[in-house]
Order: sequence, then C-alpha cells, then structure tokens
Amino acid sequence: MYMARQRRRAGRSRLRAILFLVGAAALLSAIGVGMWRRSKRRIPTQPVPPSVAQMRERLLKDLPVAERRLDLAGVSTSVLEGGEGPPIVLLRGQAGFAEMWGWVIPHLVGSHRVVAPDLPGLGRSEVRSGGLDSPRVITWLDELIAQTCAEPPTLVGISLGGSFAAHFAIEHGDRVRQIVLVDSGSLGPFRPAPGVLFALVRYVRRPSAAGFDRFFRQAFFDPERVRAEGGERWAALEAYHVDRTTQPIVRRANRQLLRRIGVRRIPADQLRTIDVPVALIWGRNDPIMHFGIAEKANAQFGWPLYPIGECGHVPIAERPDTFIEALDAAITAAGDC
Repeated sequence: MYMARQRRRAGRSRLRAILFLVGAAALLSAIGVGMWRRSKRRIPTQPVPPSVAQMRERLLKDLPVAERRLDLAGVSTSVLEGGEGPPIVLLRGQAGFAEMWGWVIPHLVGSHRVVAPDLPGLGRSEVRSGGLDSPRVITWLDELIAQTCAEPPTLVGISLGGSFAAHFAIEHGDRVRQIVLVDSGSLGPFRPAPGVLFALVRYVRRPSAAGFDRFFRQAFFDPERVRAEGGERWAALEAYHVDRTTQPIVRRANRQLLRRIGVRRIPADQLRTIDVPVALIWGRNDPIMHFGIAEKANAQFGWPLYPIGECGHVPIAERPDTFIEALDAAITAAGDC
C-alpha cells in the first residue's frame, strides 16, 4: 500500500508540472501575440514642418516670374522679374519680402515689366557690410533701376517701401515715371494705435507664430477673411515671415530701416519738390499709418487719393482686387498728365 500511495503522489506531481508548463506556455504565447499586435499598430506621427525652401516654393507657385540676384550698393539683392511692357518696381514694407506681392503680380505682368526686390537686409537680400540709412537706400534703388529697367519706371511702395519711393523721387525724380504711395511711411507722424504698436514691438523682438498672429490681427481689418481666402499660400506666408524675421541679419535691418527711415517724417518743403506724378492708395481702417495722413497729403499737395474701404494696413493682401483697380486708375491718370 505504501508503494501504491507513492506512485499516486508521483503521478499527481507530474500532472501538476505538466499543467504548469502548459499554462506558462499559453501565457508566454499570449504575451507574444500581444506584443506582435502592438508592433503592427500604426503610431501616429507629428506633421513635419515645411522647410524654408518648401515655404518659398509654395509662395512662388504659379507666379509668372523668374528670380535672379544682383549686387546693388553692397547688398546682395534677391529680385523677382516677369512680364513685358513699361517697367513697374514694387517695394514692400517693414519685415516684408517680394513674394508678398504675389496677389497682384499675375495681373501686372500682363501689361508691365514687373521688378519686385527684397529690400536691403530683408527677405533673402543680404547686407555684406556697413549699416543702412537713407543715402545708401537711395543708391541701392538707383542701381536697381539702372540694372532692371530700360526706361523710367513707376515706383509702387507700401509702408516702408513708400518711404523709399518718396525719398528717391525727391533726389532722382528724373529717373522715375511716377510714384504710388500705399499706406506709406514718412508722410506724417508715426503714431500707430497702441494695440498694433505693442504687437509689432513684441513680434520684432521675439519673432514667433503666436507673435505674428497677434500683429496680423491688429494690422488687418478682417484677418479671418484674409486667412480663409489665402488658404495654403497664406499659411506658407506666415511661416516664411516668421522664419525670415528670426534671422539676425533681418532683425538688424528691420531696426535700422525703421529707426532711420520708416518713422522719420519727410518735411513738407521736401515733398513739394517732387515733380513727377504722385498717387496715394490707402486703407481707410489702417491702424498704423492712419487714413488722416493720406487725406492731409491729398489736400496739401494735390496728390490724388484712392481710398479702400474695410481695409487695414496691407491692401495688396486684404483687398487685392480693389487695390489693382486703384493702381490701374493711378497709372492711367499719370499717363494723361
């Protein structure tokens, strides 16, 4: 009986061992299957931000222009050119770049030779040495016209670009056909609304997507419409604008151009010496260069004024169709003089 009991105990031990091994194998199999299934799941990836080249490619998409680089007054200058006909030079404003004219270039190339440079130190233009001031900017613009225009061009300047155009017309009126000043600096006191000034200062000091958005909302009359209508192109413009503004060379140029040219008012007796046709195109709701500046210049100098309703500081982006109509009217009027 003793031997029988021992055999039964041994049998039960073997059974427990077998059951343990079977259970362990099942557990390991389940763990392995689970790990395999998890490995097969697609892990969501974060969208990769577009590169600078990709952003710029989107801005230039379908624009009928070619790019070249010119050495002008010691500034390696990026220039967009296209079209045939009387030359028209487009000068963008503070922290801007030539691609921002993309809303109006397709219309203009049908009747004009379009020249759209990045201003010295801005966009992709590089100041190789020295600082920026009014005499150097005038020399830069003179060399630009000499190398790109077969005849005196129409200068169209928005914001800081308007300051460039006015200074140049005072010094070299014989080298331009007319100037069109769009929400221009230097014609009156620089007294932006407090909200937009605060947003601009913050953005220039610490460029970021959030900072751009704050400034954009202050400078435009209807920012949501601009963003919705701009679509992919506007998204690329925002990203490229922030990228450019973070570059040390651009930040330095922004400070110098604004302090030495953009915020300085040109005396009325100098403005009276301009002897080529001058036209004003202005957003009625501009919080940076108030519409009253344009009204006063119109009354004081007799320059025709083309107001654009429900529009802030950047008509070429906010009301491009109305801007083109006003520009066409201004060019036609100058031709009748």
